[in-house]
Amino acid sequence: MGKTKVHIAALFFTLFWGMSFVLTKIVFEDYKPLTTVFLRLIISFSVLFLIITISCKAEKIKKEDLWLFLLSSFFNPFIYFIGESYGLKYVSASVSAFIIATIPVFTPIAAYKIFGERLSVTNIIGLFISFFGIGLIVFNVNTELTVSPIGITFLFLGVFSAVTYTVFLKKLSFKYKPVTIIAWQNLIGSLYFLPFFLYFDLRDFLSVRPEGKVIFAVIGLGVFASSFAFVLFTYVIRNIGISRTNFYANLVPVFAAIIAYFALGESFTIMKLVGMTVIVAGVILSEMENNKTINDKRENVIHKRS
Repeated sequence: MGKTKVHIAALFFTLFWGMSFVLTKIVFEDYKPLTTVFLRLIISFSVLFLIITISCKAEKIKKEDLWLFLLSSFFNPFIYFIGESYGLKYVSASVSAFIIATIPVFTPIAAYKIFGERLSVTNIIGLFISFFGIGLIVFNVNTELTVSPIGITFLFLGVFSAVTYTVFLKKLSFKYKPVTIIAWQNLIGSLYFLPFFLYFDLRDFLSVRPEGKVIFAVIGLGVFASSFAFVLFTYVIRNIGISRTNFYANLVPVFAAIIAYFALGESFTIMKLVGMTVIVAGVILSEMENNKTINDKRENVIHKRS
């Protein structure tokens, strides 16, 4: 039953994150990206600290871990949400989700650079396959860009910041409960965003009278996408590791594309569908190698012990 709970949690965090791309597009009808992120973070850490208080499971952050929280919060939510939100402003929800889905492909490269872990030929092939899929999505048959280059640049900023963030998250996940980690990261992240919100967006925010669906979307982003999804993601990482968790993350763009089709009426050309399929194939290929590496390490440990 324990493993079943982990896999159910994995499915829910993918659903919540897939839904977030569509909800963000809805919020953009009334609010700017900075305001959207700032509001979802405030809602998120308020909900999470309320849960911590009610459950009486507050954890004290150790002084030596403070730098981990400050640095991880800088990469996610601060840099990541700048990349994702401004990317979504210029690129469709489904395409954005599939570009963000390449995060697991780049994770082995970060592990190689930071920890000296082996970077296999399969990882490199998976990377090139995913880039080819992205090319099919963003270019037409005449090699002309069909999406905003600014949007693509921001989305890849989100990708690279998320890869770096995963390294810090792994370290924190063995020391603190998931709800503690995400609550503090979102609180710190909101403080990073605060001066930018006050300077750039406050006047517009005060003048907006949002529609009901926008209010619902903001709450959904704060509660489900920025709270429950990240808590579940951290819980799953702690139980089955980064690579196997990222394998589930492959479902995020699938959910995003389906929801965007029905909620936003986004269209799908043959080129776009083929590109999305190629991206997923590249990510899965890379993940198969990551899982093989993990299994080999486990077998070596067992062999040494015996």
